Amino acid sequence: MDKKDTSWGKVAGWYDELLEGKDGTYQQEVILPNLKRLINPQKGEKILDIACGQGYFSRFLNEAGAQVTGADIAKELIGIARIHSPKSISFEVAPADALTFAQDNSFDKALITLALQNIENLQGAVKEAHRALKSGGTFYIVLNHPAFRVPKASSWEWDEKNKKQYRRIDSYMSDMRHQIEMNPGAQKENEKKFTVSFHRPLQVYFKVLTKAGFAVTRLEEWVSNKESNPGPRASEENRIRKEIPMFLMIEGKKL
Repeated sequence: MDKKDTSWGKVAGWYDELLEGKDGTYQQEVILPNLKRLINPQKGEKILDIACGQGYFSRFLNEAGAQVTGADIAKELIGIARIHSPKSISFEVAPADALTFAQDNSFDKALITLALQNIENLQGAVKEAHRALKSGGTFYIVLNHPAFRVPKASSWEWDEKNKKQYRRIDSYMSDMRHQIEMNPGAQKENEKKFTVSFHRPLQVYFKVLTKAGFAVTRLEEWVSNKESNPGPRASEENRIRKEIPMFLMIEGKKL
């Protein structure tokens, strides 16, 4: 399999504006509150934010008094993270499968948020998290839900006869890789940037985690916070949006 560039550095400015400049994002309204509840960062804890991007989640961990280290393969995003963040957060340029700055058994908790599906070396990334964590340490993974959000193989459809919206899934069990546009809405073709997204069924994540030495201790599914504009389908769209989760959280404990 040829190696592909999955770094988001090429759209660092666009991605930073998406998260930092807008209210009502999934990161702000869905993922952050749930991570706060689950991670419950404590003063003095050492926490590793893998594939941290511009440090959006690193900062809330730091605000609670945790000793945070963020790492990302994109030097552009790490540069932005250092600008946005207090000096008390350490940021490193490193891929998720080669966290060479991290000593063995040195972190209490680690997280990787909406990034593992864009990392080709899944096993390597999970093994590195395991290596860096202390015995009994906790690893939090947040993904686009692999059962319902399959790149180029899932979609919302409308059943006109029954007036129902449903989620169509055309493929699930097969591992897949697809080129994905990173900055949808770019006005010009030459402004569009692409990455590679990897679909894996849920069992793959469980197998990789257990093989690396984690016990899966929790699984949660999070739904969208969006509401449809008034219209004939709005009620049904809002109903089904609460039935089909967007995100999956897997928690693992280092044995």
